Amino acid sequence: MKLNIEIDSDSGFCNGVVRAVKRAESYLDSHYGLYSLGAIVHNSQEIERLQKKGLQIIDAEQMADLQNEVVLVRAHGEPPATYALAQKNELRLIDCTCPVVLRLQKQIASVYKEISQQGGTVVIFGKKGHAEVNGLVGQIGGNAVVVESADELDGIDFSHPVALFSQTTKDPEEYAMLIAECKARSKRAKGEADGDGETGKDGGAGESGKADVDGDSGRFRAYDTICKQVAARHKSLVKFAATHDVILFVSGHESSNGKVLFNLCKSQNPKTYWVENLEMLNLSVFKDGESVGICGATSTPHWQLEELYIYLQDKIKN
Repeated sequence: MKLNIEIDSDSGFCNGVVRAVKRAESYLDSHYGLYSLGAIVHNSQEIERLQKKGLQIIDAEQMADLQNEVVLVRAHGEPPATYALAQKNELRLIDCTCPVVLRLQKQIASVYKEISQQGGTVVIFGKKGHAEVNGLVGQIGGNAVVVESADELDGIDFSHPVALFSQTTKDPEEYAMLIAECKARSKRAKGEADGDGETGKDGGAGESGKADVDGDSGRFRAYDTICKQVAARHKSLVKFAATHDVILFVSGHESSNGKVLFNLCKSQNPKTYWVENLEMLNLSVFKDGESVGICGATSTPHWQLEELYIYLQDKIKN
């Protein structure tokens, strides 16, 4: 069998994860071990590789029992309570919070301080329970509403100010649709007719943090908080998936970004298959002469894509 196999050049770790992994490796090169508060990346094979170097994953309860130790804060970020605990227990933190996430944390805190005095609500579009989302909610003492779809907007009072933010790794198109729904609800709450209006958005992607203000009163504001790198990957994957006969999407199943990007590839190419490890690869899905694209999530290391490429090349030769 002959296959034309290509690795997506844009796939692999995002910048925030690259930075966190490099800092962990650098520390472990000269120290016996290192604690990580939560999995440094949602990829079991990469975690296993780092654990062999001495990385130890702990949760918040385990961190509370540590004294005078070194703990890595992953790219997802943490709420203020984590830093207070570290100070109390005299823990040294290697803070690898992604700069994009850190900027979003500060922005949410600032906006909440403003609109809470007006009876307003901060809404976060994100996966409930996700580490980044927990960190964002923690910036304002839990006083945020987390929604995963427009179906969960019914309990929000749009007659008062509403500020909408997105988890940095969400689908830009889904965020844009949620913004449109919020704008419509805001107009209805003000007794206005629904209309297209000015969105001020380019698909929801960006790091500028500028607000899209709806109406003269500024009652609804949507902040452009999806990472540019993530948004660009969405656009490139659409093209990549459509130009191959078969797509092998490599990611850990616990990756939130992985689920989003896999579904994006699947929407463009029905012959898209999720591959968490080499054992999951089913050679029967291939036909002679097909073009095969290998891609992955922002939590997928490039070495894993290359490993699959080599494995597949070896299998089709035998």
